[in-house]
Amino acid sequence: MTTENEHTESGPRYERLLRLFADVRPHEGTTSLILVANIFLILAAFYLIKPVREGWLAITDIGDLSKLEIKAYSAFAQSILLVIMLPWYARLAARWNRHDLILRVGVLFGVILVAFWLTQPGMILGKSPVFGILFYLFVGLFSVTLVGQFWAFCSDIYGAERGARLFPLVAVGAALGATLGSWIGRQLILLPAIDAFDLILIALIPLGLALAFAMQTDKRGTYGEPSDWTTDRWEEPAAPNNEGPYNLILKHRYLSATALMIMIFTWVVTSGDNILFGLVQSAFAEDLANLRGDPQAFDLAMREMTASFYGDLYFWVNFVTLILQAFVVSRILQAGGMRALLYTTPFISLMAYASMAFMPFLGLIKFLKVAENSSNYSIHNTARQMLWLPTTKEMLYQAKPTVDTLFVRLGDGMAALTILIGTRIFELSNTGFVIINIILVLIWFILSKYLHREHERWNKAAENPAPREFI
Repeated sequence: MTTENEHTESGPRYERLLRLFADVRPHEGTTSLILVANIFLILAAFYLIKPVREGWLAITDIGDLSKLEIKAYSAFAQSILLVIMLPWYARLAARWNRHDLILRVGVLFGVILVAFWLTQPGMILGKSPVFGILFYLFVGLFSVTLVGQFWAFCSDIYGAERGARLFPLVAVGAALGATLGSWIGRQLILLPAIDAFDLILIALIPLGLALAFAMQTDKRGTYGEPSDWTTDRWEEPAAPNNEGPYNLILKHRYLSATALMIMIFTWVVTSGDNILFGLVQSAFAEDLANLRGDPQAFDLAMREMTASFYGDLYFWVNFVTLILQAFVVSRILQAGGMRALLYTTPFISLMAYASMAFMPFLGLIKFLKVAENSSNYSIHNTARQMLWLPTTKEMLYQAKPTVDTLFVRLGDGMAALTILIGTRIFELSNTGFVIINIILVLIWFILSKYLHREHERWNKAAENPAPREFI
């Protein structure tokens, strides 16, 4: 049996460098780096296809719906789809071990990517708005499912104590993957030989490598010398008991509050994204007014300009995210603990939307969205993942995917409902939507305060369980 004391005496020299980013103990570095590479590749794949989603949606016309409404209502449709899918996913987690669950879900997503590349406008089935909407739905599922599954796997590998120390390091891989993925996607779109839709196929490369790294981590455990506990997990189902995701969330107030907080913060961020998207489409439509007589040329220019704008936006969001994740998150955690991680992003959001209420300009909103989203993807993302460290395997592989997918999409759905009611009934201006966001941020603060208290209580319970072998 491998004990922690055996691994605190010495370690590779490169681990000294890793300690710039997190509290890495001897012999924990190799597995941590593999996990860094794993999430790096997942996020790189996602940010290769994300601008394609926006570009495809920009040329998707449905009746008299505006682009803002199409985007918002498509997000709401994801919630309905997830309600059907998640109990099925939970049954698979209760039947398959974590190796098979990760591999099979990843391969399925790869096959679907190929199918979407074949249905792009002008390829096989011509131009149909159905495929633009379906691709929008799929990209949302791709991100929350694979990323949520990865963090559940990390929590399973590390446990509460090591996860609290090492998650800031692992999350550097997410920030780096998002930054490079968006930058690479932007550069590839500029090449004459590569169409924007070709990024869908290119994304298969990092996705395949990510699956390979996950399989390697599953074999080696934390230190590369798997204990009996690790080898037992090779054979056990990912979630040993099938309590069901909804039952778990309703049964535990901690999970219920986590789900509600994630829904509220997603509502806030998505509403801000929708405001930005509407302003972008209006601005570009004015710039391209001279092409209105040529619908094909207008669609092409709108698609390319939108993809380029969002490629640039995602690059800056992810670049700032990388800086925050690499050099700021662990220091915030050391200085202020979990409370500071939970409070930082809603504070930034409050300042951002208060500024937008008085100066609703496209350039300013873009700058503020970079600040909000980068804080969300680094500081708040680390806090959200750490909330799950003291939970059980059933919660990790059944409740967590539900919270990270369904409640994220419910937040998107509430943002869509806000657009519907605000636009069609109350005829709200952008300032009106911003004021709604400010109210939601205040609710977000209240939930964060409650979760900090509950997290402390759950952590104390997790620190005194029956002794467990190290993995």
